[in-house]
Amino acid sequence: MKTTSEKRLAQLRMGLRGTKIAVFTLVLLLWTNTMFMGSTYAAYVGSSTDSVLQQMQMEKKNHLPQGFVYLDEVIPTAEFEIRYYGDNNFVGKRIDGYKAPLAIFSRTAATALKAVSDDLANKGYILKVYDAYRPQTAVNHFVRWSQNAVDIKMKQQYYPRLDKRNLFKLGFIAKKSGHSRGSTIDLTIVNKETGAEVDMGSPFDFFGDISYYDTSLINKTQKANRAILKEAMVKQGFKPYSKEWWHFTLIKEPYPKQYFDFKVE
Repeated sequence: MKTTSEKRLAQLRMGLRGTKIAVFTLVLLLWTNTMFMGSTYAAYVGSSTDSVLQQMQMEKKNHLPQGFVYLDEVIPTAEFEIRYYGDNNFVGKRIDGYKAPLAIFSRTAATALKAVSDDLANKGYILKVYDAYRPQTAVNHFVRWSQNAVDIKMKQQYYPRLDKRNLFKLGFIAKKSGHSRGSTIDLTIVNKETGAEVDMGSPFDFFGDISYYDTSLINKTQKANRAILKEAMVKQGFKPYSKEWWHFTLIKEPYPKQYFDFKVE
């Protein structure tokens, strides 16, 4: 039989062995996480199902054309909910060309948007981006979708009073989008203290009169909130779009006649 001392020594050895295993496991986990995080993207947050998906770390390809940047690297305080990467959009599925929930922008426009962000931060707001650069492939997807009269999956949420075939004629979608030139963006603002999106009177990508800047369908507070975003954007050289309160284009865009088709990845 083992003596009391021998039993204690055996227990001590078992304890040390367990500690070594635990330490090794911890080191392995930390190493794996470090290697993964070294090339991943985890800045995308929001409140919808899409944003939950987008919180998963996504690897950046880092093969952008010259003159383009990832917006999170220029404006790390911004939030991102890239709707066309998920299924919470007017089509109801991921849009062609969106391989990751990333916001890509021309460097010139990103610099101007950083100034917008800094200005709004002083007023208690942060930017939330829904879409920036959009490949021509994605625009072509919209065109095909519009020609399928049977597919009205998202009608109630995004265009309840409109025939989808008229969305181009009414100016909500274009066969050649300014987004594909790399300096047009869809965004809103978030209250820095509460983390809540500011009430703009209508949601992003809602197709109807209520999204117009001159609409009479929203209250004074909602009008004032739209004005906060609009004034900050205009101050830094962005032009608003009268039918979509969330849509802005840099006036002095660097590629005014060039439409790109590289993937969002």
